[in-house]
Amino acid sequence: MKNRLRKIFREVRMFYLRKKLNLENVHHTFYMGGVSNVSPDLVAEEYSYIGPNCIIYPKVKIGKYTMLANNVSIIGGDHEFTKVGIPIIFAGRGVLNETCIGKDVWIGAYSRILTGITIGDGAIIAMGSVVTKDVEPFTIYGGVPAKKIKNRFNTDFEIEEHKKMLYKSLKDNGFSFKMLCD
Repeated sequence: MKNRLRKIFREVRMFYLRKKLNLENVHHTFYMGGVSNVSPDLVAEEYSYIGPNCIIYPKVKIGKYTMLANNVSIIGGDHEFTKVGIPIIFAGRGVLNETCIGKDVWIGAYSRILTGITIGDGAIIAMGSVVTKDVEPFTIYGGVPAKKIKNRFNTDFEIEEHKKMLYKSLKDNGFSFKMLCD
């Protein structure tokens, strides 16, 4: 009964937040764990999660099963600074590139992701990292600036098995929403 009430509360809360924040491009299973500053054009796939106090600039796409911990920011790259003789504050905004975060990605708390970055499927970004370049799939990155620490899996076989899971539906994988709430 407790899990059922929790599920209903989560669904009602997210219905309200999707309407309030004009989040028309997020899957109905997308969840936000608290108050965040999120652009209305966010695209978020199934069972993706954004923790509290996050800042998400425009043109961001988040793949299914991806988690952003608290205080993660996807920002930057939006001020024009190359105009000679004009202060940056008056120079206007540059072109904001699309940021793509793959499926089953985990971004640790207090991390900063520069806009225009692609983070591959299955990647992990360590807490407090600053990501300034694209991240390879199924790798673990950390630091300031973030650098590759190691591969997430040990063999190509493990990577291929994980990829198969990522492209199946939740039910085809043998998972259920009840399992996710336990």
